[in-house]
Amino acid sequence: MADTKNYNKERERLKKASLRPTRQRVALVRLLFGSGDRHATPEQLYEEAKQAGIQVSLATIYNTLNQFTAAGLLRQVTPAPGKTFFDTNIVLHHHFYDENSQTLADLPASALQLERLPEPPQGKSITSVDVVVRVR
Repeated sequence: MADTKNYNKERERLKKASLRPTRQRVALVRLLFGSGDRHATPEQLYEEAKQAGIQVSLATIYNTLNQFTAAGLLRQVTPAPGKTFFDTNIVLHHHFYDENSQTLADLPASALQLERLPEPPQGKSITSVDVVVRVR
């Protein structure tokens, strides 16, 4: 019964984001959002999907994560060249990136004070500010 309830909840999350709730998308929503906020790389999610018996290609994982980001379900964070995470917490916040372990951790927005932002180019407006603090 709980599994059916979760399945319906996952389908509704996709429908609200104007995404068709395919079997693979529902399964990936379950992996991403099933245990609270997290940061996942496409490769991590691919391995989790394989372990859960979900048949999906790495290319489909990449495409789906990009679709979820475009729909507002995820935030994309690129703390270093070639290292992209997808964050289930879409509320404004910043990150610590551990260069040794290549892991990402939340830094609450209140922990960082930005006193002045530059003027954007003419005809442009600032849509967001992402700060990544790198640590070793």
